[in-house]
Amino acid sequence: MITTTEYAPAAAVPVTTAHTNGSHGASSVPARVVMRIEDVRKNYQMGETVVRALDGVSMSVRSGELLSIMGPSGSGKSTLMAIIGCLDSPTTGRYWLDGDYVENMNENQLAAMRGRKLGFVFQQFNLLSRTPALENVMLPLTYAGVRGKEKKDRAMHALELVGLADRSHHRPNELSGGQQQRVAIARALVNDPAILLADEPTGALDSRTGKEIMELFLNLHQTRGLTLCLVTHDPKVGALTPRVVRLVDGLIVEDGA
Repeated sequence: MITTTEYAPAAAVPVTTAHTNGSHGASSVPARVVMRIEDVRKNYQMGETVVRALDGVSMSVRSGELLSIMGPSGSGKSTLMAIIGCLDSPTTGRYWLDGDYVENMNENQLAAMRGRKLGFVFQQFNLLSRTPALENVMLPLTYAGVRGKEKKDRAMHALELVGLADRSHHRPNELSGGQQQRVAIARALVNDPAILLADEPTGALDSRTGKEIMELFLNLHQTRGLTLCLVTHDPKVGALTPRVVRLVDGLIVEDGA
């Protein structure tokens, strides 16, 4: 448990996989790359002015990594998350998601990619207000064509992972902000995504509840190997991640511990 008045920094988790290779004994090999972008640029036309939201960004994420993307307002971090999340396309550049080349995909293919490979958690939860927690969590499975008992079982398991199995039939207006965010996390986890993207996941919560949500993320990362990318402006959140990618004016100016 995090018990200090601030978020406690987390120890780096090595992104390696132990294996045995014949008589040579155990060794470590790098985890696979689940996301890679190369020289990504995103331009917006604002009247006669071209705004370069991203100006040649390259980075990769390996399976099991925990990282933060940070930067001031207007730095390009939200644009970068939208591109990684297949919600927007770069003006130029290359993007691979879990081995698939994304750039040439049409809208239907991008939607399918989001459903299979990505989980999203947003600042404002984005839950269906009149729909019980269990049904909110089942939505991605419905879109993926999962039916019947399997759909319900998987959704209940996801709610168990976030500690809300006993609130499965409660609607969002019957839940606290922290509980609503846990439902959103369960929804993001239910399809076992290659990478989970969380955009300011503690931004709408008070400090105590924000700490609880970060504890949950850390536990999921450490116990289940969750690959997690947090977009945040909060240095206390960034201090919890072994890797920080910092953007300024559409450029990565720092990428490391």
